[in-house]
Amino acid sequence: MIREQKYKAIVHFIEQKIISGEYRIGDHIPSVNALKIRFGISRSSVFLAMDELKSRGLIESVSAIGYYVASDQVNIKEKVLLLFNEFTAFKEAIYNSFISTIGNTASVDIMFHNYNRNVFEALLRSANGKYNSYVLMPGKFTGIEHILENIEGHIVLADHYDRALVGKYSSVGQDFEEDTYQALSSGLPKLHKYKRLILIQRSEIEPEERYLGLRRFCIENRFKSDLIPSIKDWRIERGDLFITAEDKELVELLKLAKKLDLTPGKDIGIISYNDTPMKEILAGGISTLTTDFNSMGKTLAEMVEDKALRTVANPCTLIMRNSI
Repeated sequence: MIREQKYKAIVHFIEQKIISGEYRIGDHIPSVNALKIRFGISRSSVFLAMDELKSRGLIESVSAIGYYVASDQVNIKEKVLLLFNEFTAFKEAIYNSFISTIGNTASVDIMFHNYNRNVFEALLRSANGKYNSYVLMPGKFTGIEHILENIEGHIVLADHYDRALVGKYSSVGQDFEEDTYQALSSGLPKLHKYKRLILIQRSEIEPEERYLGLRRFCIENRFKSDLIPSIKDWRIERGDLFITAEDKELVELLKLAKKLDLTPGKDIGIISYNDTPMKEILAGGISTLTTDFNSMGKTLAEMVEDKALRTVANPCTLIMRNSI
């Protein structure tokens, strides 16, 4: 505690010099040895102070030259990197909720790896030591713990990530198997009129755990089940209920149903993953199995702020509309 108080004294000292205008952007600050002597603490404690100031973006360092002032935004106490897998409306909702919750005392950068592991690793290595916290969406990447162990800062995992990392890092995510099983179970009274439940999921980036939850539900409740990559070339029968992972497959399904004169909610059933305002009105209302993305963003911000090690399952619900 004493060591922490002493290194914080250096942080406060540099902050005040910047606020007063004595240290301006580009100015060099005292060397590690000078600060060590001035405050009567060890070099390792001085480096702790330098690391905090760097992670907040207030100072930078140049090899063999020393530290200099990089920013005068002293009110920024937290510098956060959001490394998301892709940009979608759902990720935008997470981002907006995160920003709204964390407030104006944090500086937040967002980057995307687009499911490219090499890009994910390169961005993380480049960002290492420049932020206080790292909010990561690695998706299906496995075997990344050796990379995370070298990150200097607080790591929070989000959405879909390797279950082997549960409990090792703060996280808020979806349990795709259990969420699918529980959501379908909640809608069981309305699903009894269907004979077969079919998950349309093609993309390799989508979680296969969804089908595990669907299959478990179907076995327990005596439904037939199928997993298909596309509605194309699939023979639709009355009594089928389709669950779509991608919106383009939802559109193709609706077009085919119209062509065959099949009415959603009467002849066939449709459930789509991830709710959007459009699905509220599309074809009279599409039922959705969706997580609460606003809640996820809020929880991520709270984890960044409190730094406590927590594992949170984000809430998921089945929104019943006319399509079932």
